[in-house]
Amino acid sequence: MSDTITLGRSPVQTSPVGVGTMSWGVKTRMTAYGGTRSRPDEQSAFQASFGAGVTLFDTAEMYGRGNSERRVGELARGTAAIIATKYAPSLAPPFFFIPRSPRHLPKALEGSLARLGRTTIDLYQIHYPVSGVSIPDLMGRLADAVDAGKVRAVGVSNYSEAQMREAHAVLEARGIPLASNQVQFSLLYRRPEFDGVLRAARELDVTLLAYMPLAMGALSGKYRPGHLPTDWMRRRMAKTFRPREVGSLAAVLERLSSIGRTHGRSIAQVALRWVMEHGAVPIPGAKDGAQALENSGARTFSLTSAEIGELRDVAGAWVQDPKWKMSPSVI
Repeated sequence: MSDTITLGRSPVQTSPVGVGTMSWGVKTRMTAYGGTRSRPDEQSAFQASFGAGVTLFDTAEMYGRGNSERRVGELARGTAAIIATKYAPSLAPPFFFIPRSPRHLPKALEGSLARLGRTTIDLYQIHYPVSGVSIPDLMGRLADAVDAGKVRAVGVSNYSEAQMREAHAVLEARGIPLASNQVQFSLLYRRPEFDGVLRAARELDVTLLAYMPLAMGALSGKYRPGHLPTDWMRRRMAKTFRPREVGSLAAVLERLSSIGRTHGRSIAQVALRWVMEHGAVPIPGAKDGAQALENSGARTFSLTSAEIGELRDVAGAWVQDPKWKMSPSVI
Protein backbone atom coordinates (compact mmCIF):
# COMPACT_ATOMS: atom_id res chain seq x y z
CA MET A 1 0.00 0.00 0.00
CA SER A 2 1.39 3.35 -1.05
CA ASP A 3 1.83 6.05 1.57
CA THR A 4 1.02 8.76 -0.97
CA ILE A 5 -1.22 9.35 -3.95
CA THR A 6 -1.17 12.00 -6.64
CA LEU A 7 -4.25 14.20 -6.98
CA GLY A 8 -5.25 13.48 -10.56
CA ARG A 9 -2.44 14.49 -12.91
CA SER A 10 -1.46 17.48 -10.77
CA PRO A 11 1.92 17.89 -9.08
CA VAL A 12 0.35 17.51 -5.64
CA GLN A 13 1.01 14.32 -3.72
CA THR A 14 -0.82 13.59 -0.51
CA SER A 15 -1.89 10.84 1.85
CA PRO A 16 -4.73 8.53 0.75
CA VAL A 17 -6.77 9.74 3.75
CA GLY A 18 -7.28 13.39 4.65
CA VAL A 19 -8.87 15.44 7.43
CA GLY A 20 -11.94 17.63 7.12
CA THR A 21 -11.51 20.72 9.29
CA MET A 22 -14.92 22.37 8.95
CA SER A 23 -15.34 22.57 12.74
CA TRP A 24 -11.81 23.75 13.58
CA GLY A 25 -11.45 27.28 14.85
CA VAL A 26 -15.22 27.71 14.91
CA LYS A 27 -17.21 28.37 18.05
CA THR A 28 -20.83 29.03 17.07
CA ARG A 29 -24.08 27.30 17.93
CA MET A 30 -24.57 26.26 14.31
CA THR A 31 -21.17 24.63 14.00
CA ALA A 32 -21.29 21.29 12.24
CA TYR A 33 -21.03 18.30 14.57
CA GLY A 34 -20.92 20.66 17.54
CA GLY A 35 -17.40 21.90 16.83
CA THR A 36 -14.22 20.88 18.59
CA ARG A 37 -14.08 21.12 22.35
CA SER A 38 -10.93 23.22 22.60
CA ARG A 39 -7.92 24.58 20.77
CA PRO A 40 -5.67 21.94 22.41
CA ASP A 41 -7.97 19.25 20.98
CA GLU A 42 -7.56 20.78 17.52
CA GLN A 43 -3.81 20.81 18.00
CA SER A 44 -3.78 17.17 19.10
CA ALA A 45 -5.94 16.23 16.09
CA PHE A 46 -3.51 17.93 13.74
CA GLN A 47 -0.42 16.47 15.40
CA ALA A 48 -1.86 12.95 15.60
CA SER A 49 -2.91 13.06 11.95
CA PHE A 50 0.36 14.45 10.69
CA GLY A 51 2.39 12.14 12.90
CA ALA A 52 0.53 9.15 11.47
CA GLY A 53 1.33 10.22 7.91
CA VAL A 54 -1.94 11.99 7.09
CA THR A 55 -0.91 15.13 5.24
CA LEU A 56 -4.09 16.48 3.58
CA PHE A 57 -6.20 19.05 5.49
CA ASP A 58 -9.34 20.38 3.83
CA THR A 59 -10.96 23.70 4.74
CA ALA A 60 -12.92 26.51 3.04
CA GLU A 61 -13.34 30.27 3.20
CA MET A 62 -16.96 29.87 4.31
CA TYR A 63 -16.22 27.57 7.27
CA GLY A 64 -16.69 29.78 10.31
CA ARG A 65 -16.32 32.85 8.07
CA GLY A 66 -12.63 32.17 7.65
CA ASN A 67 -11.91 30.91 11.17
CA SER A 68 -11.23 27.38 9.98
CA GLU A 69 -8.66 28.61 7.46
CA ARG A 70 -6.95 30.70 10.15
CA ARG A 71 -6.74 27.76 12.54
CA VAL A 72 -5.50 25.32 9.91
CA GLY A 73 -2.88 27.87 8.87
CA GLU A 74 -1.70 28.25 12.46
CA LEU A 75 -1.45 24.52 13.07
CA ALA A 76 0.23 23.74 9.74
CA ARG A 77 2.79 26.54 9.93
CA GLY A 78 6.30 25.21 9.44
CA THR A 79 5.11 21.76 8.35
CA ALA A 80 4.80 20.04 4.99
CA ALA A 81 1.03 19.73 5.34
CA ILE A 82 -0.99 19.79 2.12
CA ILE A 83 -3.78 22.35 2.48
CA ALA A 84 -6.92 22.37 0.36
CA THR A 85 -9.41 25.19 0.57
CA LYS A 86 -12.43 26.35 -1.41
CA TYR A 87 -13.89 29.42 -3.08
CA ALA A 88 -17.63 29.93 -2.57
CA PRO A 89 -19.21 31.12 -5.84
CA SER A 90 -22.12 32.69 -3.96
CA LEU A 91 -22.29 34.79 -0.82
CA ALA A 92 -22.02 32.98 2.50
CA PRO A 93 -25.11 31.90 4.50
CA PRO A 94 -27.85 32.99 4.59
CA PHE A 95 -27.27 34.52 1.16
CA PHE A 96 -26.49 31.46 -0.96
CA PHE A 97 -28.86 32.72 -3.66
CA ILE A 98 -26.69 35.77 -4.45
CA PRO A 99 -24.00 34.68 -6.95
CA ARG A 100 -20.49 36.07 -6.93
CA SER A 101 -18.94 36.91 -10.26
CA PRO A 102 -15.82 34.94 -11.24
CA ARG A 103 -14.00 38.29 -11.10
CA HIS A 104 -14.31 38.07 -7.29
CA LEU A 105 -12.20 34.91 -7.20
CA PRO A 106 -8.73 36.57 -7.22
CA LYS A 107 -9.62 38.72 -4.20
CA ALA A 108 -11.10 35.72 -2.37
CA LEU A 109 -7.93 33.77 -3.12
CA GLU A 110 -5.82 36.54 -1.59
CA GLY A 111 -8.04 36.40 1.50
CA SER A 112 -7.56 32.66 1.85
CA LEU A 113 -3.80 32.98 1.39
CA ALA A 114 -3.67 35.64 4.11
CA ARG A 115 -5.75 33.63 6.57
CA LEU A 116 -3.70 30.50 5.92
CA GLY A 117 -0.43 32.42 6.16
CA ARG A 118 0.82 30.98 2.89
CA THR A 119 1.98 32.26 -0.47
CA THR A 120 0.63 29.21 -2.33
CA ILE A 121 -2.40 26.97 -1.84
CA ASP A 122 -1.86 23.31 -2.66
CA LEU A 123 -5.41 22.61 -3.85
CA TYR A 124 -7.88 25.41 -4.57
CA GLN A 125 -11.44 24.24 -5.25
CA ILE A 126 -14.73 25.72 -6.38
CA HIS A 127 -16.99 24.85 -3.44
CA TYR A 128 -20.20 24.15 -5.40
CA PRO A 129 -21.79 25.01 -8.74
CA VAL A 130 -24.16 27.98 -8.93
CA SER A 131 -26.66 28.50 -11.72
CA GLY A 132 -25.68 31.52 -13.77
CA VAL A 133 -22.03 31.49 -12.68
CA SER A 134 -19.95 30.45 -15.68
CA ILE A 135 -17.84 27.35 -15.17
CA PRO A 136 -15.46 28.33 -18.03
CA ASP A 137 -14.94 31.76 -16.46
CA LEU A 138 -14.25 30.22 -13.03
CA MET A 139 -11.80 27.74 -14.53
CA GLY A 140 -10.10 30.56 -16.38
CA ARG A 141 -9.55 32.44 -13.13
CA LEU A 142 -8.21 29.27 -11.50
CA ALA A 143 -5.84 28.69 -14.40
CA ASP A 144 -4.59 32.27 -14.04
CA ALA A 145 -3.91 31.59 -10.35
CA VAL A 146 -1.88 28.49 -11.24
CA ASP A 147 0.09 30.46 -13.82
CA ALA A 148 0.76 33.14 -11.18
CA GLY A 149 2.16 30.52 -8.78
CA LYS A 150 -0.55 31.11 -6.17
CA VAL A 151 -2.22 27.71 -6.63
CA ARG A 152 -0.56 24.34 -7.25
CA ALA A 153 -3.61 22.30 -8.21
CA VAL A 154 -7.21 23.03 -9.19
CA GLY A 155 -10.27 21.16 -7.94
CA VAL A 156 -14.05 21.39 -7.86
CA SER A 157 -16.62 20.23 -5.33
CA ASN A 158 -20.19 18.98 -5.64
CA TYR A 159 -19.90 19.00 -9.45
CA SER A 160 -22.03 16.65 -11.54
CA GLU A 161 -20.54 14.51 -14.30
CA ALA A 162 -21.40 17.11 -16.95
CA GLN A 163 -20.06 20.00 -14.87
CA MET A 164 -16.87 18.09 -14.13
CA ARG A 165 -16.35 17.30 -17.80
CA GLU A 166 -16.86 20.95 -18.72
CA ALA A 167 -14.37 22.12 -16.09
CA HIS A 168 -11.87 19.48 -17.20
CA ALA A 169 -12.09 20.52 -20.85
CA VAL A 170 -11.59 24.23 -20.12
CA LEU A 171 -8.57 23.57 -17.92
CA GLU A 172 -7.09 21.07 -20.37
CA ALA A 173 -7.13 23.78 -23.06
CA ARG A 174 -4.92 25.81 -20.72
CA GLY A 175 -2.60 22.86 -20.12
CA ILE A 176 -3.76 22.42 -16.52
CA PRO A 177 -5.28 19.18 -15.15
CA LEU A 178 -8.44 19.07 -13.08
CA ALA A 179 -7.04 17.44 -9.95
CA SER A 180 -10.14 16.57 -7.95
CA ASN A 181 -13.88 16.66 -7.41
CA GLN A 182 -14.99 16.66 -3.76
CA VAL A 183 -18.34 14.94 -3.32
CA GLN A 184 -20.40 13.23 -0.66
CA PHE A 185 -19.59 9.51 -0.77
CA SER A 186 -19.92 6.74 1.78
CA LEU A 187 -21.22 3.21 2.16
CA LEU A 188 -24.63 4.78 2.87
CA TYR A 189 -24.50 7.48 0.18
CA ARG A 190 -23.38 6.04 -3.12
CA ARG A 191 -24.74 8.53 -5.64
CA PRO A 192 -21.29 8.98 -7.30
CA GLU A 193 -21.46 5.30 -8.28
CA PHE A 194 -24.81 5.75 -9.98
CA ASP A 195 -24.78 9.25 -11.47
CA GLY A 196 -21.64 8.89 -13.58
CA VAL A 197 -19.32 10.97 -11.38
CA LEU A 198 -17.14 8.05 -10.25
CA ARG A 199 -16.94 6.62 -13.76
CA ALA A 200 -16.03 9.99 -15.29
CA ALA A 201 -13.44 10.67 -12.59
CA ARG A 202 -11.68 7.42 -13.46
CA GLU A 203 -11.87 8.17 -17.18
CA LEU A 204 -10.51 11.72 -16.80
CA ASP A 205 -7.96 10.80 -14.10
CA VAL A 206 -9.60 13.08 -11.54
CA THR A 207 -9.34 12.12 -7.87
CA LEU A 208 -12.55 12.01 -5.86
CA LEU A 209 -12.32 13.48 -2.37
CA ALA A 210 -15.10 12.02 -0.23
CA TYR A 211 -16.70 14.22 2.41
CA MET A 212 -19.02 12.73 5.04
CA PRO A 213 -17.38 9.30 4.47
CA LEU A 214 -18.77 8.14 7.82
CA ALA A 215 -22.27 9.43 7.01
CA MET A 216 -22.19 12.13 9.69
CA GLY A 217 -21.05 9.52 12.20
CA ALA A 218 -23.73 6.92 11.43
CA LEU A 219 -20.92 4.57 10.35
CA SER A 220 -18.75 5.22 13.40
CA GLY A 221 -20.57 2.68 15.56
CA LYS A 222 -21.13 5.31 18.25
CA TYR A 223 -24.87 5.73 17.83
CA ARG A 224 -27.73 3.41 18.69
CA PRO A 225 -31.42 3.93 19.49
CA GLY A 226 -31.48 5.86 22.75
CA HIS A 227 -28.00 7.24 22.12
CA LEU A 228 -28.27 9.71 19.25
CA PRO A 229 -26.41 12.93 18.31
CA THR A 230 -27.44 16.01 20.25
CA ASP A 231 -25.08 18.55 18.72
CA TRP A 232 -25.63 19.89 15.19
CA MET A 233 -29.24 20.70 14.20
CA ARG A 234 -28.81 19.21 10.75
CA ARG A 235 -27.51 15.97 12.22
CA ARG A 236 -30.27 15.78 14.84
CA MET A 237 -32.91 16.27 12.15
CA ALA A 238 -31.40 13.94 9.54
CA LYS A 239 -33.40 10.83 8.69
CA THR A 240 -30.25 8.85 9.34
CA PHE A 241 -30.49 9.55 13.06
CA ARG A 242 -34.16 8.97 13.65
CA PRO A 243 -34.50 6.06 16.10
CA ARG A 244 -36.05 3.63 13.60
CA GLU A 245 -33.44 4.39 10.96
CA VAL A 246 -30.54 4.00 13.39
CA GLY A 247 -32.01 0.65 14.40
CA SER A 248 -32.25 -0.38 10.76
CA LEU A 249 -28.50 0.09 10.36
CA ALA A 250 -27.74 -2.66 12.86
CA ALA A 251 -27.01 -5.21 10.11
CA VAL A 252 -24.64 -2.81 8.35
CA LEU A 253 -22.77 -2.01 11.55
CA GLU A 254 -22.58 -5.68 12.52
CA ARG A 255 -21.00 -6.56 9.17
CA LEU A 256 -18.54 -3.67 9.50
CA SER A 257 -17.70 -4.89 12.99
CA SER A 258 -17.25 -8.49 11.85
CA ILE A 259 -14.91 -7.50 9.04
CA GLY A 260 -13.13 -5.17 11.42
CA ARG A 261 -12.44 -8.03 13.85
CA THR A 262 -10.86 -9.99 10.99
CA HIS A 263 -8.42 -7.15 10.34
CA GLY A 264 -8.09 -5.88 13.90
CA ARG A 265 -9.80 -2.62 12.91
CA SER A 266 -12.70 -0.50 14.12
CA ILE A 267 -16.09 -0.07 12.44
CA ALA A 268 -15.12 3.44 11.33
CA GLN A 269 -11.82 2.29 9.86
CA VAL A 270 -13.55 -0.37 7.77
CA ALA A 271 -16.12 2.17 6.54
CA LEU A 272 -13.35 4.57 5.53
CA ARG A 273 -11.41 1.78 3.86
CA TRP A 274 -14.49 0.86 1.79
CA VAL A 275 -14.43 4.38 0.34
CA MET A 276 -10.70 4.13 -0.34
CA GLU A 277 -11.12 0.83 -2.18
CA HIS A 278 -13.18 2.76 -4.73
CA GLY A 279 -10.25 5.07 -5.49
CA ALA A 280 -11.58 7.99 -3.44
CA VAL A 281 -9.78 9.89 -0.68
CA PRO A 282 -11.97 10.12 2.44
CA ILE A 283 -11.68 13.32 4.47
CA PRO A 284 -13.39 12.56 7.80
CA GLY A 285 -13.48 15.19 10.49
CA ALA A 286 -11.42 14.84 13.65
CA LYS A 287 -12.26 16.59 16.91
CA ASP A 288 -9.25 15.37 18.87
CA GLY A 289 -6.10 13.28 18.66
CA ALA A 290 -7.79 9.96 19.46
CA GLN A 291 -10.33 10.36 16.67
CA ALA A 292 -7.64 11.53 14.25
CA LEU A 293 -5.46 8.53 15.06
CA GLU A 294 -8.35 6.14 14.55
CA ASN A 295 -9.17 7.66 11.17
CA SER A 296 -5.55 7.41 10.07
CA GLY A 297 -5.64 3.65 10.65
CA ALA A 298 -7.70 3.21 7.47
CA ARG A 299 -4.44 3.65 5.54
CA THR A 300 -2.73 0.52 6.77
CA PHE A 301 -4.88 -2.41 5.65
CA SER A 302 -6.98 -3.51 2.69
CA LEU A 303 -10.36 -5.12 2.16
CA THR A 304 -10.79 -8.17 -0.04
CA SER A 305 -13.06 -7.98 -3.06
CA ALA A 306 -15.44 -10.33 -1.24
CA GLU A 307 -15.60 -8.01 1.78
CA ILE A 308 -16.22 -4.98 -0.43
CA GLY A 309 -19.09 -6.82 -2.09
CA GLU A 310 -20.53 -8.03 1.21
CA LEU A 311 -20.66 -4.49 2.54
CA ARG A 312 -22.26 -3.24 -0.66
CA ASP A 313 -24.91 -5.96 -0.41
CA VAL A 314 -25.74 -5.51 3.26
CA ALA A 315 -26.06 -1.73 2.83
CA GLY A 316 -27.85 -2.09 -0.49
CA ALA A 317 -31.42 -2.19 0.80
CA TRP A 318 -30.77 0.82 3.03
CA VAL A 319 -29.27 2.81 0.16
CA GLN A 320 -31.82 1.89 -2.50
CA ASP A 321 -34.93 2.50 -0.40
CA PRO A 322 -35.70 6.25 -0.85
CA LYS A 323 -36.85 6.67 2.73
CA TRP A 324 -33.45 5.48 3.95
CA LYS A 325 -31.28 7.35 1.46
CA MET A 326 -29.23 10.17 2.95
CA SER A 327 -29.99 13.60 1.55
CA PRO A 328 -27.31 15.29 -0.56
CA SER A 329 -25.25 17.92 1.24
CA VAL A 330 -23.01 20.82 0.42
CA ILE A 331 -20.10 20.83 2.85
